[in-house]
Amino acid sequence: MNNRLVILGGGESGVGAAVLAKKQGYEVFLSDSGIIRPAAKDLLGEHGIEYEEGMHSVPLIMQAGEVVKSPGIPDTLPLVEDLNKAGIPVISEIEFAGRFTQARKICITGSNGKTTTSSLIYYLLKNAGLNVGLAGNVGQSFAYQVATQNYDIYVLELSSFQLDGMYDFKADIAILLNITPDHLDRYHYDLKEYVKAKFRITQNMDEDDCFIFCRDDEISMEHLNRIVLKAKMLPISQKVTVPEGAYAVDDKMHVVYGEQEFEMFINELALQGKHNVYNSMAAALSAKIMKISNPVIRESLTSFKNIPHRMEQVARVKGALYINDSKATNVNSVWYALDSIQGPVVWIVGGQDKGNDYSVLEDLVSSKVKTIVCLGKDNKKIINAFSGKGPEIIDTHSMEEAVAQSYRVSKPGDTVLLSPACASFDLFRNYEDRGDQFKDAVRKL
Repeated sequence: MNNRLVILGGGESGVGAAVLAKKQGYEVFLSDSGIIRPAAKDLLGEHGIEYEEGMHSVPLIMQAGEVVKSPGIPDTLPLVEDLNKAGIPVISEIEFAGRFTQARKICITGSNGKTTTSSLIYYLLKNAGLNVGLAGNVGQSFAYQVATQNYDIYVLELSSFQLDGMYDFKADIAILLNITPDHLDRYHYDLKEYVKAKFRITQNMDEDDCFIFCRDDEISMEHLNRIVLKAKMLPISQKVTVPEGAYAVDDKMHVVYGEQEFEMFINELALQGKHNVYNSMAAALSAKIMKISNPVIRESLTSFKNIPHRMEQVARVKGALYINDSKATNVNSVWYALDSIQGPVVWIVGGQDKGNDYSVLEDLVSSKVKTIVCLGKDNKKIINAFSGKGPEIIDTHSMEEAVAQSYRVSKPGDTVLLSPACASFDLFRNYEDRGDQFKDAVRKL
């Protein structure tokens, strides 16, 4: 057996996979075509892991028995295509780490809300005194935690890119919050391919496992019947009552799992807004499956603080409220953000487009947005989408400029909303960097 494991990408997931592989006795080599952060290099050196940066040495990589690929690297990269042709398995860090833990795994995916829901479930389980880790697309890498911790349960936020590289991995509880067109640039602009990737979260599940899905999400429901599922099916809905699962009617949320029931008034939830009711229902239902008591669920759902960069209120400046929603990297997230705001909006939007269709936002934009501040290297698509639709449009190319222009046009009672609908990589390192720069610029006002 070839014991050589090559890791492509020296970010959080790649370095975590390298540390775990080394601990499991693999011959490890990590390769990153970019620059590896100093802290990551220190960790690799500490564990005696061979690595390279600024290049991919193809002959060294092609000697691998298996390759762990960063979720940020597309399958269309020629090197990945060469590995596939050579029959060398290419897997995700999640798939690799899953081999080395017997912990229960609660896995969450969806185009929107997965970080909030994952963080909320983690908070619930911690409050119940359980030994739990939070990983995947949030926090420290799953592999690194498997290598260095001994958790009984993992809450894993999983992107479609992570799911693409998972084959034998199995969730004990899988949650699919919703599916809207997103990342289509990675899926040949074919929605069916993206849907298929999302439903991979259900693979290998059996009768003892639970699948939580949104009964109100049209795309999920359209494809649900095509998926072979052995797991217990538990819908969540804000439109209909369900015999088992979770639903919200008459300002109250109801959760039913077997003989267990929980209910709570929606206005008591820490997270307000229609989208957050879905997130809270999925979290509460997961908690009932995990046999957490109603008082702990209630206290957790009322005291939870939302994650940074997700509808995060930054400051009021001259009577205008500034909100950092940098994590809104697709059109659907922006729809929820705009829908939840009362009063006139100055909307900061733009970045690296992912095949967005802005037409779904037209009604909300015409009724709520007074000024659109474009923020990106190339804003033509957004300008073309909203020209002549009502709002004034301002073209900017830096965060400092975007915030300054927003300040200039805002009035008391307005909301200045950074909700970009796009990836951040044209001007920023990631969505966190974008949100942090927004907060810094607002505070300087």
